[in-house]
Amino acid sequence: MRPTVIIDNGHGCDTPGKCSPDRKHREWQWARRCARAIARKLERNGIAPHILVPENRDVPLRQRCDRANRLALASPGAVLLSIHNNAAGSDGRWHSASGWSAFVSHNASAASCRLAAMLTEEAALRKLLGNRCTPPEGFWRADLAICRNTVCPAVLTENMFQDCPEDVEFLSTQDGIDAIVDLHVDAILKYFKI
Repeated sequence: MRPTVIIDNGHGCDTPGKCSPDRKHREWQWARRCARAIARKLERNGIAPHILVPENRDVPLRQRCDRANRLALASPGAVLLSIHNNAAGSDGRWHSASGWSAFVSHNASAASCRLAAMLTEEAALRKLLGNRCTPPEGFWRADLAICRNTVCPAVLTENMFQDCPEDVEFLSTQDGIDAIVDLHVDAILKYFKI
């Protein structure tokens, strides 16, 4: 049986506030583009990807967790990646916080922590950690429903800041997309020892 990766592409078009201050960068569009690219590359490497939210609209967290759990129970050994952009504020202004980070839940399994550390390692290799400190273990812990309420190893990635001008510029380039996609895929390949 092929390894399975469940890709949660985050918020929908109707989730308020998930954009850059100039509204040019929209998290829901970026996350879906990134999730599709990760899925294609995983498929080429023999991994079965499942995009959790094919809809453009927002799907409530409870429903996303239910979907993920059904997929995980049908595919033993599956892992979940939740793809997002970070924000330093909710005031509609530009900020200076920058960089990439990984999150697991407070009740995270050892496998979740291992995957999060591998993802951070790949981000560090690409010099994407930005200007904030990273905890020594390589990831943050937070009370995130998509990680807490799922039955498989789960990591939420915050892929740069949508209210940092330099990060938004990076995310809008093909090189930026490729770097984010590659760090996720390379970490998954290492996790599954492919």
